[in-house]
Amino acid sequence: MAAESEAFTPLTLPVLPLDDEVVLPGMVVPLDLNDADVRAAVEAAQAAARTEPGKPRILLVPRIDGTYAGTGVLGTVEQVGRLADGDPGALIRARGRVSIGAGTTGPGAALWVEGTRIDETVPDPLPGHVTELAKEYKALATAWLRKRGAWQVVDRVQAIDDVSALADNSGYSPFLSTDQKIELLETADPVARLKLATQHLRDHLAEQDVAETIAKDVQEGVDKQQREFLLRKQLEAVRKELREINGEQDGEESDDYRTRVEAADLPEKVREAALKEVDKLERSSDQSPEGGWIRTWLDTVLELPWNERTEDSYDIQGAQTVLDAEHAGLEDVKERITEYLAVRKRRAERGLGVVGGRRGGAVLALVGPPGVGKTSLGESVAHAMGRKFVRVALGGVRDEAEIRGHRRTYVGALPGRIVRAIKEAGSMNPVVLLDEIDKVGSDFRGDPAAALLEVLDPAQNHTFRDHYLEVELDLSDVVFLATANVLEAIPEALLDRMELVRLDGYTEDEKVVIARDHLLPRQLERAGLEGAEVALDEGALRKLAGEYTREAGVRNLERSIARLLRKVAAQHELGERKLPFTVTEDDLRGLIGRPHHVPESATDPAERRTAVPGVATGLAVTGAGGDVLYVEASLADPETGAAGLTLTGQLGDVMKESAQIALSFLRSHGAELELPVGDLKDRGAHIHFPAGAVPKDGPSAGVTMTTALASLLSGRLVRTDVAMTGEVSLTGRVLPIGGVKQKLLAAHRAGVTTVIIPKRNEADLDDVPAEVLEKLDVHAVTDVRQVLELALTPAQNPAEVKVPAAA
Repeated sequence: MAAESEAFTPLTLPVLPLDDEVVLPGMVVPLDLNDADVRAAVEAAQAAARTEPGKPRILLVPRIDGTYAGTGVLGTVEQVGRLADGDPGALIRARGRVSIGAGTTGPGAALWVEGTRIDETVPDPLPGHVTELAKEYKALATAWLRKRGAWQVVDRVQAIDDVSALADNSGYSPFLSTDQKIELLETADPVARLKLATQHLRDHLAEQDVAETIAKDVQEGVDKQQREFLLRKQLEAVRKELREINGEQDGEESDDYRTRVEAADLPEKVREAALKEVDKLERSSDQSPEGGWIRTWLDTVLELPWNERTEDSYDIQGAQTVLDAEHAGLEDVKERITEYLAVRKRRAERGLGVVGGRRGGAVLALVGPPGVGKTSLGESVAHAMGRKFVRVALGGVRDEAEIRGHRRTYVGALPGRIVRAIKEAGSMNPVVLLDEIDKVGSDFRGDPAAALLEVLDPAQNHTFRDHYLEVELDLSDVVFLATANVLEAIPEALLDRMELVRLDGYTEDEKVVIARDHLLPRQLERAGLEGAEVALDEGALRKLAGEYTREAGVRNLERSIARLLRKVAAQHELGERKLPFTVTEDDLRGLIGRPHHVPESATDPAERRTAVPGVATGLAVTGAGGDVLYVEASLADPETGAAGLTLTGQLGDVMKESAQIALSFLRSHGAELELPVGDLKDRGAHIHFPAGAVPKDGPSAGVTMTTALASLLSGRLVRTDVAMTGEVSLTGRVLPIGGVKQKLLAAHRAGVTTVIIPKRNEADLDDVPAEVLEKLDVHAVTDVRQVLELALTPAQNPAEVKVPAAA
């Protein structure tokens, strides 16, 4: 460039216009002489060169949309000849930038203009930042060239040391737009031009990286889709061949579902919903997961027995016979089922089967202790009515979706247990047993008991909507039987929707009948024995029920019979006993050991719990039915200084208050009862309920605690054959309590012969079996003084009676 310093003077040159093209200094470009503008400029330059030394010179100027740029490039015609395609052409080398001035005249047909060379010198030596910029440009250019495979160009770029030439080298870059090349052409400062070229190259490489990443991802996705498409086509071809081998009709799956829906006997709204889902299935692709969800939903809907119903058996006497044959006792439930069948028969005869869209279903809650036959009763009810039977176990269920189903948006969604029960039954009017409804829990997943409100409400369940089905399901013709052990554990709103039927347990006579007619035949079969080989006489069965098992139900009784038969079978196989064999009452101890529950009346008087003053027998109700509860009282030694009342035995707040009331009554009325009430002021009283590990609560032990304290103070024993129950007030009134039937059954099982109950509970005796009442002497009292008069034995010598101190 130093050699040409004298050239920075005005120049007169022919113009070679470049339409939408830009040439930068240092570039060598071939031009086609068939173009008139190119030929005129080259010929003019050649004509001028004849009078001037050196090669012909022309001015290369970009022409964009007919407008010339303000800066051009001085070019020299290096050679004129033929191009690679055989057309005439000229090889032009760009030398430097020229600022274009005014037009002028010259030889030939070309346009001549005046121009001035632009100074493009850079300082020597180069500043450090310019050197770093040059290195960065070379590195970027090398990376780009290597990606394109232009290895021969890499060395040439690395050999360029001039900053201006390095920047103008980007003119060869095909990714630069015309505007970007003009910007480079018009930037006179070489350093600024190099920065601009570096930025363009950096941006292009970044875009290229993103494009390569996208192309790679797209290619991978396309390959995966092609592979999946190929595999699915192969699978479809295999299925088609299998259908042809099996003689099946070839058709689309969606068409098959549409045919099934149209042929099924569905309610109108259900049919519309199913056809909408078939439309979605036809529009969805094979790869869509929604297709699987739709197929599962359609299968569920098509499998439900929407219009299937079993005919009820209206043979009322026959139903009564079936219930009596399969269950002894339980008269309340049998009467309720008989009433239900009678009402349904009359409604059917008068055309009232469906009233207001509702049918005549029933919702019963069977509440009672374990082992009384609540679950098996459901099967008997279905048998008597001629209906299908389904059992739904609710014990431990904590998820609301178990009842109402899951939303279809969840993976693995299923309908709720109610819908599944209807599907399993195969009819819309089965007997559904909701077993252990009091064991339903609640947590963060919802409250299943709340979801059962709609199911068990006769006014709502004809339009029950499961979350999975999302169509209405008529449950109004279903007979729901809910079983529970503890009434208090059932939510009040749920209990209000059910008709309560209590099963309070069996009498000893009923247990003997159940054992003889049901338990013994079943256990004989399980033990591999026949009825003619082993028999149990009535005395043995009665002793098993009364002394070996003391329960409201018959589960332990059945276990005892099973154990007895296993023992007989084992002895026969060992050659120790010959069959047939009849088990008598005397054989029980040798076969299964001693009795576990001996009545107090059968023990030695000196060993009975009530053999000392201060012990009374009460009656209570537990989750396992009625039970006998003993209350013990003692007074502390006056020298210890301990005063007040001490209570032990895991008592609840209500029972603690009953003890306080009993103590207060005796302190205020002890004188008229001829009791040494001074001892209650000076000495601390202690009341204990044995079985201390078992929680106890309730008001019905008030009279028992009063009797125990009165016995302790008076020194008079409580009669062994007497048990009592009732709440006591501060004035000595005996107030009513609950569970009279269960308590009297427990007293009967325990061998008690005299029972004291509140007067206001006398009407509850109608629920007690007649055979139990015949063996019990029941006294209905209104005042605690009557209780003491009946329960306490007369003192031998009142003047010599001493109150025992606490041990």
